[in-house]
Amino acid sequence: MTPSRPAELTPEVFQQRLFAWFDRHGRKSLPWQQDKTPYRIWVSEIMLQQTQVATVIPYYARFMARFPDVEALARAEVDEVLHLWTGLGYYARARNLHRAAQRVVDAHGGEFPVHSLEAMAALPGIGPSTAGAIISISTGRRAVILDGNVKRVLARLHAVEGWPGRTAVSRELWRLAERYTPDSRLADYSQAMMDLGATVCTRGKPSCLICPFVDACEAHARGEERRFPEPRPRKALPERHARMLLLCHPDGRVLLEQRPPTGLWGGLWCFPQFEDDAALDAWLACRVPEARRGRSWTPFTHTFSHFRLQVVPQPVWLEREPPGVAEPGRMWYDLEAPPNVGLAAPVKALLDTLAETLTQAEERS
Repeated sequence: MTPSRPAELTPEVFQQRLFAWFDRHGRKSLPWQQDKTPYRIWVSEIMLQQTQVATVIPYYARFMARFPDVEALARAEVDEVLHLWTGLGYYARARNLHRAAQRVVDAHGGEFPVHSLEAMAALPGIGPSTAGAIISISTGRRAVILDGNVKRVLARLHAVEGWPGRTAVSRELWRLAERYTPDSRLADYSQAMMDLGATVCTRGKPSCLICPFVDACEAHARGEERRFPEPRPRKALPERHARMLLLCHPDGRVLLEQRPPTGLWGGLWCFPQFEDDAALDAWLACRVPEARRGRSWTPFTHTFSHFRLQVVPQPVWLEREPPGVAEPGRMWYDLEAPPNVGLAAPVKALLDTLAETLTQAEERS
């Protein structure tokens, strides 16, 4: 049986349906929807990139309590910013957030340049869609957004072929986003589009029967909702291997070192890392030849966007503190009174396990 042709949608009809759905079903009590300043909206938009709302909410609350305005964030040490970001992942977002706050204070007198889409998009880590969301939600001015949720809605509605990362596909989605963006209720429109993608037109199992555009959706008419938008072409992820050194001080502290400011886990505090056993053994022989090497912990895999890291945690126990180990860029991390520094998620998990291990050892002794 040939599927019926989807209904035609003018921008006016699209907006009317979307607003009617949002007024009834949209989310209106999220923390960043209260007191919609550019600063509060900006922080929420950065946190929500590639992260679900439920995960973001407690991080947002802690972040706002510590950094209530852009001046407070700009004055902070990047270590503290990364510490509050620990567990959210994609740490470049936190580093860019800090850099952007400093630029807003230094170059814009502490005021976000919401009068200019170009000036907003030029801030570190923002870009055109995030700039559009900040402007439209915080000021009500017309600005177009095209985040992942909006891309999914529009790609399905019009069965837009191809991966949105390709230039031609992205150009078509921006054209559609521009076409449907109204001249009024801009804050509601931006939130409604994001809500529709997040709660109805979801990635895995879209709830098409309750969608306000079910009769107008090209992908639904074809029965191909999950085909759109097309995913990034897959490439086999290469694998890398690492030994993480869990060097334990006699008083229970553990050695960490700060990663370079850019690159893998940039600026975060991690265990010393080695490509193989030979490199780790050479470091131990040079720095702490008297150390007692324990049994390696169970290996695990941490997946990044462009490779998989196979990690073997290697605990090593010291009888006394050796000279010169905790040189600049390294610290003895106190498991009982953790400092406010940024930690990569697998490092945080290993530290928690190590703390439990030491506690159990003390209870047995």
